[in-house]
Amino acid sequence: MGSKKSYSIEKKQARWGIAFVVPSLVFFSVFNFYPILNAFYTSFFNKKALSKAPPKFLGLENYVRLFNPATSGNELSFLNSLKSTLVFTMGTFIPLLIISLIIAVFISNLTSKRSKKFLQIAYYCPAILSSVVAATIWMLIFDPRGLGNQWMNALLKTPGTDHRWLVDPVMEQVSTMVIYFWKYIGYFVILFITGLASIPPTLYEAGTIDGANKWQSFWRITLPLLKPTVVLVSVMAMLQCLKTFSTQYMLYTNGAPRAPINVITFNIYITGIQQQYLSRASAMSVVLFILMLSLTLFQFKTTKSENVDY
Repeated sequence: MGSKKSYSIEKKQARWGIAFVVPSLVFFSVFNFYPILNAFYTSFFNKKALSKAPPKFLGLENYVRLFNPATSGNELSFLNSLKSTLVFTMGTFIPLLIISLIIAVFISNLTSKRSKKFLQIAYYCPAILSSVVAATIWMLIFDPRGLGNQWMNALLKTPGTDHRWLVDPVMEQVSTMVIYFWKYIGYFVILFITGLASIPPTLYEAGTIDGANKWQSFWRITLPLLKPTVVLVSVMAMLQCLKTFSTQYMLYTNGAPRAPINVITFNIYITGIQQQYLSRASAMSVVLFILMLSLTLFQFKTTKSENVDY
């Protein structure tokens, strides 16, 4: 009798659980799965925005056009956008991962709680700003009369030199990396601090008794136990860099976007919104989706290990 009663209660709880979960699944499917499937479908046709003509089936022609070597000489081609995206991602992702971990370890080792709170708030403040506001702030800094040139000239001892932050192709790409790094490093610092706080202090005490110094404790205790957080931060940082758009858009001036900032998402905007080639833009979106999925799976596979118990 008791087992039947407990079974009925569990069944009733399961029904209520399903009732609460279904609306979220429907919402998620409509606004996430449907756009992805629709982009796959549209990429096989010749569809143009605001056109009343029925779309023509092209098969893989849109994808072939994207990776056509004949268009690689064009600065605004998809291949150059792919290159610009990978350069931006590697130039931003690696410093974000390494420096945010170093800052998190430094803050966690502080003895003053007031200093810890102040530094956490100070580093996290840029993360709450929108990308547009962050880009606007740094555009003022990178102005020829702004602080960017003053700092660089003071560091390099080159008074009066304009380093052309927003004009020179290389400096323009560096500028987008600096803006993105400044905006998101505080967010990942907080994630690392949370991961460091979950490591029991008794492990460090045991290491100290065994004669381990701070450097050895970091490599033998902190880093292995922090691996799940490192994987989380690395995946999030990589995806955030791959889908960058707002920063490049703010640096975009009248005319065609310059090759260094013409990342894939920007190329999708230009192709799909301005030029109204929805099918070609959908094909770019699918390629970006596959790239993000592949790199994420690669990271999970290369960092896969057994759980560490402590």
